[in-house]
Amino acid sequence: MLKNFLPNEHKKSVYDISINKLKERGVKGIITDLDNTLVEWDRPNATPELVTWFEEVRKHGIVVMIVSNNNEQRVKSFADPLGLPFIFEARKPLTLAFKRAVREMNLKKEEVVVIGDQLLTDVLGGNRSGLHTILVVPVAQTDGVITKFNRTIERRILSWMKRKGMLYWEE
Repeated sequence: MLKNFLPNEHKKSVYDISINKLKERGVKGIITDLDNTLVEWDRPNATPELVTWFEEVRKHGIVVMIVSNNNEQRVKSFADPLGLPFIFEARKPLTLAFKRAVREMNLKKEEVVVIGDQLLTDVLGGNRSGLHTILVVPVAQTDGVITKFNRTIERRILSWMKRKGMLYWEE
């Protein structure tokens, strides 16, 4: 059961994910969370650095889809200026949105990675969907109410995994 919470990889941020290595592994699509994965949960638009990252991903022929539990207005106002497809109110960690994203990208699940900042939503949902998961450190130190609760549980799970030797990265 707890293995469903274990990400395949852990990176400090999306900028530390090698696009070349993804391409070498046959990755053609990225499902990414929005809030505290790409930008702070209260930042309305992409930073210039993030815009450049998206351009680099596109140059490599990799498609990106945002899958967020947030509402349509939040996700649409962020994704539309970037020309990114999105799924809002995804109800992660349920697998429906992940499977829909893979289908809409017209890819196989082996060709897709999930990037997110939460074990209880992004990693659990991606793992349960049979996708490669990459956990990133949240870009902000603050969270909404529900996410604060999730972070408390996540810290306990991560601590347990570290004690059991399941994690091999630095905090």
